[in-house]
Amino acid sequence: MPLPRAGRAWHLVSRPAGRPRPEDFALREIPVAEPGEGEVTVRNLHLSVDPYMRGRMNDVKSYVAPYALDAPMDGGAVGEVIASRTPDIAEGALVVHHLGWREYATLPARHATVIPADAGGDPSGKGDISPSAYLGVLGMPGLTAWAGLLEVGGFRPGDAVFVSGAAGAVGGLVGRIARLKGASRVVGSAGSPEKVRLLTGEYGFDAAFDYHDGPVRDRLREAAPEGIDLYFDNVGGEHLEAAIGALRVHGRAVICGMISQYNATEPPAAPRNLAQVIGKRLRLEGMLVGDHHASRPRFLEEMTGWLRSGEIDNRETVVRGIDHAARAFLDLLDGGNTGKMIVTLDG
Repeated sequence: MPLPRAGRAWHLVSRPAGRPRPEDFALREIPVAEPGEGEVTVRNLHLSVDPYMRGRMNDVKSYVAPYALDAPMDGGAVGEVIASRTPDIAEGALVVHHLGWREYATLPARHATVIPADAGGDPSGKGDISPSAYLGVLGMPGLTAWAGLLEVGGFRPGDAVFVSGAAGAVGGLVGRIARLKGASRVVGSAGSPEKVRLLTGEYGFDAAFDYHDGPVRDRLREAAPEGIDLYFDNVGGEHLEAAIGALRVHGRAVICGMISQYNATEPPAAPRNLAQVIGKRLRLEGMLVGDHHASRPRFLEEMTGWLRSGEIDNRETVVRGIDHAARAFLDLLDGGNTGKMIVTLDG
């Protein structure tokens, strides 16, 4: 079967000042390259949009290179191999790779991971796990939650845990893993009454609150009157300040993300209580999921078991069509997702 001559890909055409705008992106046709020796060509089925991508739109040095202007963007993707020049990956296999934001991708086979046929990798759909789960609960967000809580946060059974942004792809998993591992209390914040009901209902959090309902400090004090041992930060700002105030002596905070500041054009007002870190002997530690790839086999074994037992589900917000990928990203920044935001391509 001949390859298509061209496919569409999203390009960043201007660097956002504050919140990104639709006109900062453009969907353009690019050629589909024939695979060379040791390469595969993939027809993408599912694309990932993630909060960290906002930082890559700024032309600043960071832990990952910024997006180039007027060039195809990249990100996590799952797709079907439609041409292969390697014995390691057969045509028809489903793979995870990092050339998302486009319909077709040609890349070295070593940069693609085959999804096992019995765990979502069967194109006929006979696997018991959705292939898109490898962009969420079994992908980068899942490993972030698992490693952040257990390896960085040093979770111990009996810990009281607070998670901000707890209805998102990472936060919801942190709370459910903490519950499965024996937390004494799990508290979450979210951005709507519907998300709060999800946390205290299906997700099994002991308490949750809508951060629009008043100062986070007050809402957290009501939800965890005896304080917390571990805070998983996806939001920063006022949430981090509230958590510092609520942490007990020798408490720990995992600083995973600060989405409240991603579009900010002024320095944040909070936290204003960092001096408490001294008296309480707190540990605040940033994390990058790339530091934890060696733990991926253990993570996959445990998380796959929870998925198959029903103790954790693959919660997604699905947007259909590559035409809507930029809008899905903007909605993500505004809290328009529950669980992992996925763009599923038509066809």
